[in-house]
Amino acid sequence: MTRSLPPGGTVPDADELAARWADAWRPEQVAERLGGVGAPWCVAAGWALDLFRGQQSRPHGDLEIAVPAAGFPEIRRRFPESVFDAVGSGRVWPGAGAEALAATHQTWLRDPASGRFLFDVFREPHEDGTWICRREERLRLPYDSVIERTADGIPYLVPELVLLFKAKAPRPKDQADFAGVLPLLGPPRRDVLSEWLELVHPGHPWLTELAG
Repeated sequence: MTRSLPPGGTVPDADELAARWADAWRPEQVAERLGGVGAPWCVAAGWALDLFRGQQSRPHGDLEIAVPAAGFPEIRRRFPESVFDAVGSGRVWPGAGAEALAATHQTWLRDPASGRFLFDVFREPHEDGTWICRREERLRLPYDSVIERTADGIPYLVPELVLLFKAKAPRPKDQADFAGVLPLLGPPRRDVLSEWLELVHPGHPWLTELAG
């Protein structure tokens, strides 16, 4: 976030929220709509790990993609029939204006007819072609090193960065994701994830497993 959250917003009921995410898109659906987009977008979070694995390992309650903040308008223009709601600190700003967008980094695409949410857009900090970690600005990487692609061309965030974000406050599904992906990480990936964990979350318990 770049500033204090604006007034307003709503706190959705947990059960209602789960129901509204029940028809969340899959990565291939988003990739089809974003074909030809110039901004370096990618699938993030749990779905990104499954794209890296080459198969779906568990149910996903939503779908997240990441895009440099300056590229968000290009993404938005691909969905003129939908509404983007800003999200932050458990609150939702429907049809968010500039103030709410500037104060948050998450944006949920909503079908205005059904009220269902289809996917989540992370608007990431960056400088030109350099990705900047929103939790530790010293971690800066060129976009071509943070995005990989499946055999059929779907872009996804590299697993090392997905796990770095999951490490902040691991839930059971995050622990399971780490355990499931760890055997697929070769020494270079393990080394760089360890380096980033030491930078962002010094002494994290995953470091012991990465060194094993």
